Amino acid sequence: MKKFVLGAVLAGVMATGAWAEGMTHHVAIHVDQNDPQVMNMALNNAQNVANYYASVGDEVVIEVVAYGPGLNMYVPGKSPVADRISTMSLEMNNLSFAACGNTLRAMSAKAGHDIILMDEATVVPSGVVRLIQLQEEGYAYVRP
Repeated sequence: MKKFVLGAVLAGVMATGAWAEGMTHHVAIHVDQNDPQVMNMALNNAQNVANYYASVGDEVVIEVVAYGPGLNMYVPGKSPVADRISTMSLEMNNLSFAACGNTLRAMSAKAGHDIILMDEATVVPSGVVRLIQLQEEGYAYVRP
C-alpha cells in the first residue's frame, strides 16, 4: 500500500511539474516614434524577452507593431534597424512585425507614390486597432 501511495504522489508531482513547464507567453511591442534609439530598444526588448523565456523552458510569441512615425522602422533606406529586423526574423520564428495600413496610405499619399515596406512587415488595417486586438487576446503590452 505504501508503494501505491508513494507512486500516486510521485505521479501527481510529476504531472504538476509538466503543467508548470512550457507555458506560452504573448507580447506586443509598440513603436510609434521615428527614433533609432526607440526602435533599437524595441528590438532589444524582443530579444531579451525571447532569451529569458527560452532559458526557463517557456515559449514566447512577440509582435512588434509600428505606426505613425514609427513605421519608418520598416521602410527600406529609411530604417536604421533594417539589418537587425532581417536577421532577427530569420533567427526567431516567434517574432513578427505589423505595419499600420492607415499610416502607410498617408505616407504614400504624402510622397505621391506607394511606399514599399520590408518583406518582414505585414500590413494590418490599423496599428492602434492591432494593439487593442492583441491585448484583448491576452498579449502583454510593452512600449520602449
